[in-house]
Amino acid sequence: MAQDGAGLRGKPLVFLERQSYRRRRVIDAARVLPFIGLLLWLLPLLWREEGAAAVRSSSAIVFLFGTWFALVGAAAVLSWKLAAQAREPGGAGPGGMGE
Repeated sequence: MAQDGAGLRGKPLVFLERQSYRRRRVIDAARVLPFIGLLLWLLPLLWREEGAAAVRSSSAIVFLFGTWFALVGAAAVLSWKLAAQAREPGGAGPGGMGE
């Protein structure tokens, strides 16, 4: 039987370097962040208080601004991680992938 790097079912084994894998997960998180933000911003529309037809606007505004601050913080952390990974030897260049 020939050893061509194939797995048990004939599919090639996939191996990603640890840095490349982490970089891709950070990029994925940066891509998903706007959708998470949109879902969080729409969440106050689902709130219901007992005996009230609408949500108090003060609590909704506090939630929206808190969500906004959290999204800004998450984006800053993801940006910092991507920049730090790009500065590492063998890190991603301007194209986004370090090859």
